[in-house]
Amino acid sequence: MATSKFSFGVALIFAIAFPAAVHAQPLAPAPAPTSDGTSIDQGIAYVLMLVALVLTYVIHILDSPSTTLIT
Repeated sequence: MATSKFSFGVALIFAIAFPAAVHAQPLAPAPAPTSDGTSIDQGIAYVLMLVALVLTYVIHILDSPSTTLIT
């Protein structure tokens, strides 16, 4: 009889501590990801800006007569 009371006590404490587990309901599915293309466009813009920055730096170094690439 002691085991029965112990099991009932554990179940009661579990039901009080975790009421969502007792009355579990299925979760709604996550919405499907939507992409309007703005993140792709922004990524392409960042890459092009980086290429322009590197190209400007290289042209500036090659155009300057006082500096050399190999020291």
